[in-house]
Amino acid sequence: MSDEVITGGDNNQTEKFWEELYQKREQVWSGHANAALVNVIGSLPAGRALDLGCGEGGDAIWLAQHGWHVTAVDVSATALKRALAQATKLGLEALIDFQQHDLTSTFPAGTFDLVSAQFLQSPLEFPRDSILQKATQAVAPGGLLLVVTHASVPSWGGNSHSHPRFPTLEEEFALLDLVPEHWHVERMDIPERQITGPDGQPATVSDNVIAVRRLVRQDHW
Repeated sequence: MSDEVITGGDNNQTEKFWEELYQKREQVWSGHANAALVNVIGSLPAGRALDLGCGEGGDAIWLAQHGWHVTAVDVSATALKRALAQATKLGLEALIDFQQHDLTSTFPAGTFDLVSAQFLQSPLEFPRDSILQKATQAVAPGGLLLVVTHASVPSWGGNSHSHPRFPTLEEEFALLDLVPEHWHVERMDIPERQITGPDGQPATVSDNVIAVRRLVRQDHW
């Protein structure tokens, strides 16, 4: 891994929005890996992973700790610098390649045994469907695509929550535009998880979880 964040896209409204969000606080996310990633990936053999929207690196670091070589992508340079600092502190920097991309204009090269898009959602309008379809193309034969999205709002979110309408599980699956003969659905459900609010309030929320594996045989495609 290089010791500098790789820039892959011009500054724009999306980058400005996320940079401002990260710069307002010293730490935005918990630093822990997302529950669905741990649940789905925990028993799989390590390989090459692509983490789309990696934020401050919780998922990428967890994957590296379990032997994965990770390409971790985000639009925010601030988030990536924090992620790199934490990976370096843990001695994992050789296993994680942090890259800056605005996924609306650039996308990391290569194919991967795992492509993970955890809560790749934004209050800003962006072409999420085309990005997810690019993600499907980045899955190597036999590899897994894992897409997780919010399916409900926490009780403290109220009407001010940034996602007034959540996509259904079926809508999320349809966005991927998969050729059925090329993929096997390994998981498609809406699990619940416990979370704690900004003032310590407990709540239960739901997530859409989709895990699909690209079939190995491609000679007849």
